[in-house]
Amino acid sequence: MRYAFFGQMELKTPIVEIKEISKSYRRGSRIVPVLVDINLDIQEGEFLALMGPSGSGKSTLLNLIAALDKADSGIIRVGGIDITSLSEGDLAAWRAINVGFIFQFYNLIPVLTAFENVELPLLLSGLSKRERRDHVGLALQVVNLVPRMDHYPAQLSGGEQQRVAIARAVVTDPKILVADEPTGDLDRVSAEEILDLMDRLNHESQKTIIMVTHDPRAARRAHTVRHLEKGYLNSTVENGIARESKETG
Repeated sequence: MRYAFFGQMELKTPIVEIKEISKSYRRGSRIVPVLVDINLDIQEGEFLALMGPSGSGKSTLLNLIAALDKADSGIIRVGGIDITSLSEGDLAAWRAINVGFIFQFYNLIPVLTAFENVELPLLLSGLSKRERRDHVGLALQVVNLVPRMDHYPAQLSGGEQQRVAIARAVVTDPKILVADEPTGDLDRVSAEEILDLMDRLNHESQKTIIMVTHDPRAARRAHTVRHLEKGYLNSTVENGIARESKETG
């Protein structure tokens, strides 16, 4: 397996292509639209932040990109694969290889050590025990937690638990990282450490990151910020890439 931790990629091809995606939920007899005709391209190696008020559809869009949910209509391609056409079984296999998840509340298994939590995504990979150990060791090294690998989640700070979660997210070398409020449960210092780590994964390892956040400080770390409002994607693009395109255009 080639690890992207040490690879170099250029911002060229859209790794995520979203075409006219709509999603609704049923509440009793009512149909409530959550996303309406969303179109969005995300470049390989981009760091994108999705912002908007509660109920705007941010997390729903993130879940659709990560294949945790299915759209009512439209197409989502990730790495050239139309994930909207895959069966549930194929989606599960696809997610295991292509998507790394970072959650607000870490989602660590309390009876497993940091090492064992990071190893979980590899257990069905067909790798040998030694290969799994090497992969986990590298992932923990990236998040600077090798000395804490034998500790249980309850023995770790919130920031350390989130770093374990990030190591778990990258251990399979996924194409994209999806992060849902990754700093929402952390104090300011720990949040900055997590954002520094995500920054490094993006800049040094060229990981594509899609982050939902309410925190303007977190959003400032992204190349691009897009806003959702009542299910519609705002056409305004903010942050570095947008400023650079205006300056050079």
